[in-house]
Amino acid sequence: MGYTVKMQKVERPTNKSFYLNFPASVADSCEIAKGEEFEWLVQDRNTFVLKRKKKAKSFVRK
Repeated sequence: MGYTVKMQKVERPTNKSFYLNFPASVADSCEIAKGEEFEWLVQDRNTFVLKRKKKAKSFVRK
């Protein structure tokens, strides 16, 4: 299952930034905390992976 998001571009006199909104339902299900750090990994021009900086416990039971 996937979620569609739109890239937002913000241009200021000193810099420009791009933003993505992260769906609240995904953040809640993954127990993402406010201020938690992530990093983007670029696999290729069409595939971007968002990775937690600190590992969280898996919610998949063995």
